Amino acid sequence: MGDPQWPFGPGGFDLSQFMGMFSGNASGPVNWDTARQIAAQVAAHDPATGEPVPDTPVPASRAEHVDSLVRAAQTTVASATGLAECVALATRCVTRAEWTTVTLEGLHPVLEALASRTAGAFGAADFGGAALDLPSDEPDLGAFFGQMMGAVTPMFFGMQAGSLAGLLSHHALGQYDLPLPLAGSPQLAFVLSNVERFAADWELPFDELCFALGARETVHAAQRSIGWVRDRLVSLATAYVDGYELRVDRLTDDIPGFAALADLDDVDPMTMLQRLGAGDLPGLDVDPSELLAAMQTERQVPVLAELQRFGAVLGGYADTIVDSLSSLVGPNAGRIEEALRRHRVERGEAAQFVDSMLGLQLDRSHYEAGHHFCTGVVERAGLPGLNRLWERESHLPTESEFAAPGLWLARLDLGIGDD
Repeated sequence: MGDPQWPFGPGGFDLSQFMGMFSGNASGPVNWDTARQIAAQVAAHDPATGEPVPDTPVPASRAEHVDSLVRAAQTTVASATGLAECVALATRCVTRAEWTTVTLEGLHPVLEALASRTAGAFGAADFGGAALDLPSDEPDLGAFFGQMMGAVTPMFFGMQAGSLAGLLSHHALGQYDLPLPLAGSPQLAFVLSNVERFAADWELPFDELCFALGARETVHAAQRSIGWVRDRLVSLATAYVDGYELRVDRLTDDIPGFAALADLDDVDPMTMLQRLGAGDLPGLDVDPSELLAAMQTERQVPVLAELQRFGAVLGGYADTIVDSLSSLVGPNAGRIEEALRRHRVERGEAAQFVDSMLGLQLDRSHYEAGHHFCTGVVERAGLPGLNRLWERESHLPTESEFAAPGLWLARLDLGIGDD
């Protein structure tokens, strides 16, 4: 999950830097200033070695070249799909740090819902320790400690959000590489350093890759230009994270980092501050995957099924459109598509954790099922028939229709579920 460095120097605890971590968005469940700072730090370092890696702005001439390739892809996709939104999307080539800024902004609603759910449970939890015995003759320290504890949780979530966004930035080729529930207006943002590395690793012609990637990203952005599509992704992910439940007995019994919280009554405030300065505050070193496992509930199961089916439909539609354009990509279209599809499902530990956290666990079988549904519709009713998906939310396939495209078309032809 990465280990973002604390802003404390080798000389030990620095109160001014410590307080600076708490200064941004202190009233919300996530400290977004901390998230952005951590994300930029992680984006600038190799996740495997921790060594600094270049993350410089893209030269204007290079950005213009990519923009011309993506605009050609946008025009082609618009002509093939009839989705007018395709040609209205601006293209940007961004650094990894810039990609994290856009991504964190889009994830605000879902991550704040997750943080609020968890923070509220923490606030009501009894970890078995007595209240801290603050010295009565040190009122300033007591007030500071109380203020500090109120800020720890937003900072923790800010650090985790920033660390995840930073790690994902080393993998992302475009804004929709991952099926993230991003709020706000869709946009095309390409992490050009990653695209260039991907082309080199797979020995793919850069221009052909940019056209194919631009077409795929354009389809996903056009889907999210439809209000109910974007809203459904966000609302389902929010409902999923709202299903988490903090069960203190599981935390303290099964997770070593939380077991230490039971001994807080034995820690005086100054020792707590010193341990925080050393990055040794109990609970901040908990493995997030263990925390999620301890919080998952049966209430999330049906929401997860809906999220996976919806994500599979979105991905299957994009695959179907891009397949239809393969002759325009170039002679390496097959290799490029296989590389991009493997990239989508082999995206590393950080992305897998985000998938699990937000209910977006989509493997190759889900994408293949989505592709099977969409191609089945096209075989029976052509692309205009498939585009009926986007007319209204009620047109999404049910579980049985997802496996049998003919049933879906029959329901639409009968007008069942239409307003």
